[in-house]
Amino acid sequence: MGEAPAALRTGWVLGIDEAGRGPVLGPLVVGGFLLRTDRLPDLARLGVRDSKKLSPARRSAIFERLPEIGERHHIVLAPSEIDRAVRVGGLNDLEARSFARLVRRTRPQTAYVDACDTDAARFGRRVRGYAKVPSEVVARHKADRDLLVVGAASIVAKVLRDRALERLRVAVGAELGSGYPGDARTRAFLSDVLRRGERPEYVRHEWRTTKELMPRRGPTPLEAFQ
Repeated sequence: MGEAPAALRTGWVLGIDEAGRGPVLGPLVVGGFLLRTDRLPDLARLGVRDSKKLSPARRSAIFERLPEIGERHHIVLAPSEIDRAVRVGGLNDLEARSFARLVRRTRPQTAYVDACDTDAARFGRRVRGYAKVPSEVVARHKADRDLLVVGAASIVAKVLRDRALERLRVAVGAELGSGYPGDARTRAFLSDVLRRGERPEYVRHEWRTTKELMPRRGPTPLEAFQ
């Protein structure tokens, strides 16, 4: 007989959010924060809120203090894994599976997740199905804004994503900008890399921006005479 599955952690809740879905450079980070329900008021006392509403310094300070009241968890999705999902139109599914991994890892009584699908309930059902544990999964749009436990998860994801991008800046020795397609510095850096014929692993090659900036291949000698 197989080993009996571990019991749920009754009285514990998990928040899940991601950072880095849209950039053309670097990883996507799925962040989770797990704590007992009786510690939820401590999130407000720490100043937790949606990571987008906090300065980088404040986010980092809160990130460092979160272990005082609960557990930080995360999953890093490399650009190559994101590219594979995008090729088959499966980015939402990749996120659902990654969220489910955190639910399965932590086994909370309830998991609150920020839904990336236009149908939040459908996204929640998908996460619960992939998790294969009896945790309740509640998916909501703007959960990082409305639920402090998801706000804490958004801080985990954003801080780790920002640190990953900073390590990348140091490694390549160049200014990358924010990594988002609309950032002129990011586009200039990416254009230069692609013009040199490089295909670095930190670039999302399936992104439209990457394809737009890819140098046009000139005609071969035979094609020139057709």
